[in-house]
Parts: sequence; C-alpha cells; structure tokens
Amino acid sequence: MQCETGPVTVVPPSVTERASASASAAVDAALARAAAGERLNAAEAEALLTATGAQWERLLELASELRDAGLAASGRPGVITYSRKVFVPLTTLCRDRCHYCVFVDTPGQLLKKQKPVYMSPEQVLAVVRQGQAMGCKEVLLTLGDRPEDRWPEARAWLNQHGFGSTIEYVAHIARLVTAETGLLAHANPGVMSADELRMLRPVAPSMGMMLETTSRRLFEEPGQVHFGSPDKDPAVRLAVIEAAGRERVPFTTGILVGIGETARDRAESLIAIRDAHEAHRVDGPPAGHRQGHVQEVIVQNFRAKPRTAMQGAPDASVLEYVAAVAVARLVMGSRIRIQVPPNLSDSAEFGLLVRAGADDWGGVSPLTADHVNPERPWPHLDDLARMTAELGYELRERLTAQPEFVLDPLTWIDPALRPAVAALADPATGLALAAPSPSPSVRSSQMHASDHESRTYVANELIGAGDIRRLAETAAADPLALDDAEWVRLLEATGDDLDALTATADDVRRYTVGEAVTLVVNRNLTSSGLRAVATDDPATFTLDHVGAIAADAWDLGATELCVQGLLPDTEDAEGYLAIARAVKEGAPGIHLHAYRPQDVRDLADRSGLGLAGALAAMREAGVDTVPGTGVKVLSERVRRVVAPGDLEIDRWIEGITAAHRAGFRSTSVIFYGHVETAAERIAHLRRLREIQDGRFGSRSRSASGATTGRLGDSNGPGGGFSEFVPIPLPGPAGGVPLVPGRAPIDEHRAMVAVSRLLLSGSIPHIQIPWTRVGREASLVLLRSGGDDLGGTLLDGRVKPEAGIEHGLELPATDAAAMVARLFRPFRLRTTTYGQAPR
Repeated sequence: MQCETGPVTVVPPSVTERASASASAAVDAALARAAAGERLNAAEAEALLTATGAQWERLLELASELRDAGLAASGRPGVITYSRKVFVPLTTLCRDRCHYCVFVDTPGQLLKKQKPVYMSPEQVLAVVRQGQAMGCKEVLLTLGDRPEDRWPEARAWLNQHGFGSTIEYVAHIARLVTAETGLLAHANPGVMSADELRMLRPVAPSMGMMLETTSRRLFEEPGQVHFGSPDKDPAVRLAVIEAAGRERVPFTTGILVGIGETARDRAESLIAIRDAHEAHRVDGPPAGHRQGHVQEVIVQNFRAKPRTAMQGAPDASVLEYVAAVAVARLVMGSRIRIQVPPNLSDSAEFGLLVRAGADDWGGVSPLTADHVNPERPWPHLDDLARMTAELGYELRERLTAQPEFVLDPLTWIDPALRPAVAALADPATGLALAAPSPSPSVRSSQMHASDHESRTYVANELIGAGDIRRLAETAAADPLALDDAEWVRLLEATGDDLDALTATADDVRRYTVGEAVTLVVNRNLTSSGLRAVATDDPATFTLDHVGAIAADAWDLGATELCVQGLLPDTEDAEGYLAIARAVKEGAPGIHLHAYRPQDVRDLADRSGLGLAGALAAMREAGVDTVPGTGVKVLSERVRRVVAPGDLEIDRWIEGITAAHRAGFRSTSVIFYGHVETAAERIAHLRRLREIQDGRFGSRSRSASGATTGRLGDSNGPGGGFSEFVPIPLPGPAGGVPLVPGRAPIDEHRAMVAVSRLLLSGSIPHIQIPWTRVGREASLVLLRSGGDDLGGTLLDGRVKPEAGIEHGLELPATDAAAMVARLFRPFRLRTTTYGQAPR
C-alpha cells in the first residue's frame, strides 16, 4: 500500500483480538434477542454470562425490565417477597460427601457435639412454636440425603422409632407441624422419587432441591466438589425436578455459582431448569397464562467455609454472580421468581442484585440461624424492608408456596393442605396474610385461666415426680408456660436433673441461634479515668490519648471500643461526648459501645440536657450502642444491700428503655451469687423479657407484615437487647451458691441454662463471661446454652491500664482453638452480631 507520506504496513488482528471481537459480537447478538423477547439457548446464555462493561450494564437493564413486567402481570408491581421461616435441621447425617459443606456430621461428630441422630418431634415443635409466636409461617425442613443408606446409626434410629426411611420421618414431622401449629412445611430432603414426592405432597405445600449444576465433570472427576456423592448426579437431580412437575408440586431449585463450574455449565443448568419447568405447564390463572411447577430459581453464590476441602477456594466474584442472576432472569422469563439469599451477600450489593432482576429474598428467620451457612447471619427484617424500599420496591411476606400456586389450589395444593394454606393466605393476592401474630407477652396475657391452670397442674405433677426433664422441655416449647415456682425448681436442679436441664437448653440454643460460637474483637476504656491534665496514674488518660487508643485498637484489628464508667465530679460532663468524638476522629470505622444507664443519667443531669437530650447528643457524637450494665439484680432490696451506689432500679429501667426508644441496641446482664434469692433471679429475667417484648411486641406491622425482625442481629431502626450475660459476682460479697453444697460450675450451668430457656424467642444470644469463669469453665457453659464468648479485650499498645479487665486477653486464635474442641464453628462478629469485616 502506498500513500503520499510513504509506505504503510497493515498488521492483521491477532488471534486474541479476533476472538475478543467475536465474543463481543456474540454478547451483542444475545442481548438483541433478549431485548426482542426471544427464547435464549445455551450458547446465548453462555455469551451473556461473560458480558462486561456497557454490555454488562445492558444485561442488567434488560433483566430488571423483564422482572418488573412480570411483577406487574402477576398483579403485584414493585413488590419483592420473602418468607418468614423457622429453619429445622432435622438431621445432619448424610450419605454424600460434598467438598464445600459444613452442614453435615458423622455419627462420631454427633457424639462429640452431644447432638441427636435426628431431632425428636418434641425438639422440632419446641422451636416451631417459638417461631409461630414470632409470626413465622414456613417451617423449612432441611437435612442430609438418605443417611440410613450410609450410617447404621441412622437406620437403627429409624427402625427404633417405626419409620421405614428418612423421608417417611420428614412426612411425619411435616404433618405434625401443621396439625399442632398451623405452620406450613417446605420439604427439602434432597433427592426424592416420584413415590416420595406423592408421600410428601399432602403434608408440604412446596418442596425443593437445588440442581446446583449439570456439570458431569464436577460429579465424575476425582477431587471435584461432587465426586463421591451419589445424590449429586446431575441426571438424578434433573429427574427429581421432572418428577415434581408431573406430580404438580410447587418446586424450588437453583444453581450454585463458583463451585468449579464453567460459564457453559451455568448456562446449561439454567436452560435445563427452564426446559423441565416448561414441560409441565398447565393453564392459568390468570387466563392465558400457562404455569409450570418451578416456582423460584435460587441463584446462590458460593461462600468458602473453613474445615472443608474448598476452604481455600475464592468466592464467586460479585460481577460474575450478578451476571448469573441477570441471565437466570432472561432465561427463565418474567413469571418465575429469581431468588437471591440476602445473608450471602453484603448489603452494599443488594442494589446490583435487584438491578439484575431478582424479586425474592427467600426464607429469612427472626428466630433460627442459617444452619447451612452458619457464618452468615440473617439480616434483620426491618433492615431488609428498609433497604428494599430504598431500592424502590416494597417488601412483602409470602408463604412457602409462591402466590401463583396459592391462588390455584385445585391444581397445585393437595386437598389435605388447602384449609391450612387458605388460613394463612390473602385470598386476593396469594401472599401471606398481614394480620400480626400475638407477641409472646400478648399470648401470655391472653391465656385462658383454665389452660394456665392445666399447664400448672401438669408441671406440678411433674415436679412432684422429680421429672425436671419434662418441665424443661415444656419451657423449651413455651417459656411463658411456667410460673415462677417452676422456674425456681429448674434453677435449683442438681445431679441428673441439672444434666437434663442443660441438655435441653443447649438443644434450644442449637436449633435457634445455631452451632456457631461468636466473639467480637474489642478493647475496653474506662471513662472514669478521663482527666483534663495528664497524670502519672497509668489508669488515667486525656482526650489526646483517646484518639490514639482508638486508632491503635483499630490497627490491631478491633471492630469495637467499649467505654463506660462515671466521670469524676471534677471533670465536665461534656467529657462523655468529647470522648465519643475523639474515638471517632481517631478511628472513624470503629463501633463505639459506650455508656451505661448510670453514665447517661450523669450526663443528662449535669449537662442539663435531660435523658432524651443526652441520648441524642451521644448519637450525634458517635455512640453506636450502649452497655446494659450498671445493675446487679433488678431488685431494690438487692441493690441497697450489695450496690447502694448503683442507679436506682426504676431509674435504670427508665434509662435503658429510653435508650432503646432512641434506637440504641444494648447488652443486658445479671450479677448473681450474693444475697439474691432464686425468685429474684427469675424476676430479673422476666423483667428483661418484658422490656424486650414491650419494645418489639408493640411495633405495628405494615401491610406487608414485614416488621419485627431478627432480634439482636443489627442496629436497625429500633433498639433492644442484643444479648444477655449472666455474670457471677466475685468475692468477697459474691461466690454464694444458690443451692448449698452445689459446685460453682453447676451454679453457673444452671444459671446459663435457665437464661437460655426463659429468654428464648426474646433475647437471642447468651454470652459466657470468660474473664469471670475462666476458659475451661466457659467451654462447659457453651454446652449449657451459651453461644457467645464476648470480646477479645485487647490491651492495646496505648494506655493499656486505662481499660477495665486489662491484662486479660482472649486472642481470636485462642478462642477458635477453644471452640474447635467443641466441634462447633467459630465466627468473628460485630457488636450487633453481624458478620465481621474480613
């Protein structure tokens, strides 16, 4: 080639450039077909999964538009749904060996954890009834696949209890749950035959099983995630989805993103689900619509878990996960719900997931943990509603079966279940009825006298027979069913009775908050040490020190700084607020957990701000949550004898309830083992529950029914107690046994167990004060109903003596090693029990 400026050399595009241009063209072509409403094939879906840049943005735009059109056609424009559920892990035995799972146990692990082979009907009903009191309508029955085919212990248990198979037991439990509580079971027992689907259909209005992937490589190749797991054969799982369609079962399935599958695998998996769904479509409603049986497709991002073969594998990237959600929407069309689990993504990513076409958050529990992903707590339902609204959508509660299936019961709901489904469903929308369930306190006040007398008579008969176990089981099912005398008997249990009590309390812990033991990385600072001028006393500090202390704690990995203690009269009350501001200046990201009711009262009185003004000023200065300490027992008699300098009881209650009303979450405590009686301990626990239930039980519901959330898991729009800490008072006044001659460790076991049982469903977390009882005793108490170890209590490198309990540290590595001895997962948490930043 020749031009006026001389010869020009033309360089042909490289192979890579040609491939990139071809791939980009394929994405553009697939986007055009999607925009035209064309049915996508696997190649087109695969191309869309690789979209980046402007093409990725267009992918999300199309997915969002299609979702919105589907919601409008379904009669609920702008609505994103969720199901308020109780998660019941019926058994953690399984015949499969998935390389990413922490849900399953071996029989040997069950023994070490003191877990049953299967949950008993009584254990199931105990947790379900608590969920019922909190407004739950779904009971998710999750378990391992056919454990009896691998483990003789499972077969022996089933034989002993008269069941031919695990799935037969699932059917029994599902039937029992609905008969006893009216709640609806969602059966998720793994691979099911057509006969088993027919067995479960009269007791479960919906069922589910994740397809996960159609990749045969992941199933057949040694070392891959599904190798050695017979129930993860893609052909077997697809056959279940097909059979569910033939049996007219509203079915939940989905894919896992990031377990070693390729983009082509993801595309083919989505296409396979769509094809199975469309093969079993039936007419309406509404008229002209053909409804298939797949009610929702879960697009779940892989999260690596410790102690698994995939613990070192990277999580799926946000962009590829969001692309998978969007492609799922475009492949499935407008009428299948696309579900994304909210606890498996950071809240900052919710906007992307909604832009990608998601319209269902799945099941979220106000009571129970996600036992499959114990390291990922559920979001508070109030927070989920708020964040959904900020994205332009309304959060509405649904039943375990999606509305389209509820509105066509003749096709999709077994006759045996239609009355139970209708009782919970809005007949106009098919969503869950918005009528609130009574709060625990309301239920208690509305109990018929005859019912209460009957319960009391039975309990007294049991006490007379020395049967503490059955009394504890009654408390596990309904903490408000026992009177004070019955609780006292539990608190005074010894020997085998105490063993039965702690075992029951630990079951309640296991099946509500889960197996994880948590810890927050924190440091203490005693505000009583503030001085305007530096002194030689190492326990004192100035405002200049505060910022350095906070920055140092943050650099050491702390997420919380705990500040409490009355300022000296010589210091200006403004010092409380100055400390808070200095903390946030030194470490803007740290969570400031500061000021007991007595401290707040001091600020309120001496500054002239008043209680409400002081709390508002604290919030403005940077305080995030408040300690509920500064009280021993909620009894004026006890206060006058043991701690006359403490705030009067009625003023402490006024202070903590004001903090809750102002939106602060708090801790709660008891200091026991001195002059208090057993009855005063019980009265203390009841009063804390009344404060908590009064705050949450009285909150109004929106039309969605989405109000009261998971208590204690985030600093949402309302305050309340996040945890309860039973603390033994040290000598010389403390160390007094409630039962003469009972060993100190048994005193603590009884206190922890009764706290778990009486506060269950109200204050979720029971913290073990390792600084007071020691590390070894803490392990015992974690098996008595406890689930949290409090904080690491870092000394820090700046003014370590300025923090109470300095010199006592529990490094996270030490705590993890302790918890490993219990064969339970360990999790670092935030102050409000969220997931700690990595």
